[in-house]
Amino acid sequence: MTDLVIRALDEREAPLFDALPDPLGARESHRLTRHRPDWKRVALRDGKVVARGAWWGGPDDTAPVNVNWFDVAEGEEEAGAELLRTAAWQVELEMNLPAGWREDPELRAAAKARFTAVQKAGYELLVERFLYRWTPEHGLPERPGRLEFRPEPDDAVFFDLLRRIHSATLDAHALKAIDEDGLDRAAQEELDFFHWCPSPREWWQIAHTPQGDVAGIHIPAHNPSGPCIAFIGVVPEQRGQGYAYDLLAECTHYLVERGAEFVSAATDRGNFPMAANFAKAGYPVVRERLNYRPVHTG
Repeated sequence: MTDLVIRALDEREAPLFDALPDPLGARESHRLTRHRPDWKRVALRDGKVVARGAWWGGPDDTAPVNVNWFDVAEGEEEAGAELLRTAAWQVELEMNLPAGWREDPELRAAAKARFTAVQKAGYELLVERFLYRWTPEHGLPERPGRLEFRPEPDDAVFFDLLRRIHSATLDAHALKAIDEDGLDRAAQEELDFFHWCPSPREWWQIAHTPQGDVAGIHIPAHNPSGPCIAFIGVVPEQRGQGYAYDLLAECTHYLVERGAEFVSAATDRGNFPMAANFAKAGYPVVRERLNYRPVHTG
């Protein structure tokens, strides 16, 4: 087998990235995503692209946040692993797959090749997630009217509520942050993400019961690809009353009232209560995502 050449692309060479087949529909998944040419890398054998990766970050980020597009040609798992291993940025990797990919033998085989390459590169699976996309034909979820929603300008209030919410969480990323550095780290990571989103800080809201008790928070937002549900969280003492649905319905209405023509969202595959709320609110699963984290040291 001939030697492998791995290199980054420039603006002129950007079309080379599209030379590899796309059996898992990554191109459609990322049609609203802007990738910088110099954050794209390809592995070439005899001048032919056999693996590719696109690192991604927001418009103002100086380094990528994650790898969100990764492909390998059949039999080139080691080339894909080398592409990831030799990158300057060792960040989380997101692999988006078609909904129901497990039931299709061709999609399952294509996904397995990518899993193998990622694992060879020193990544481990963190979590599997459902990706949702609400559009008007699914109808606006009915507002139950049980909670009162108010903005709160003080970040410290949100920080405290995030600590309370994450003290009993099913979210894998929050659990990872807690395991590494405690509840403060998990709460701060959420706050940092909310501020990173290019949408108004004034949109953040706290939900209260008619008695004045805090029920939870919802964060309607825009990420660089459009309107999204950035966060839904119910404080532990208010759980078991279905308030997560109330928060999701309000968050959806809030975004639509401000011009959203679609709303994206995600939840961990193992978070069965939240997945049920998305289904109830008319959010179909449009893709599935596997999040991998780098664990190698060199």
